[in-house]
Amino acid sequence: MQPLSPAEFEDHVADALDALPPALVAGFDNVVLVVEDENDEDPDLLGLYEGIALTEREHYSGALPDRISLYRIPLCLMAEDLDHLLEEIQVTVVHEFAHHMGIGEQRLHALGWG
Repeated sequence: MQPLSPAEFEDHVADALDALPPALVAGFDNVVLVVEDENDEDPDLLGLYEGIALTEREHYSGALPDRISLYRIPLCLMAEDLDHLLEEIQVTVVHEFAHHMGIGEQRLHALGWG
């Protein structure tokens, strides 16, 4: 499907965040989510987690927030329709926050969030 406007896409991302269980969200620490058009190095990438996973934080203070990027254009282009896009946004949000929680790619794929 054609890319949504940045504002409309961000509204759908906000809905995906609101759908996360409150108990899960309460465990997030020092992380920010941003929406970008696409990744400069890999334009097909849907999302990216950059930071120090919660499971790896030992002597952690004064660090910049971890960063989760969602990429609007590739998510929209891979979706067949709006319902498919909303599903892919939700999967990508869960996938990247799982990395923040310390869950690796293999485990995510095994759980069906790959």
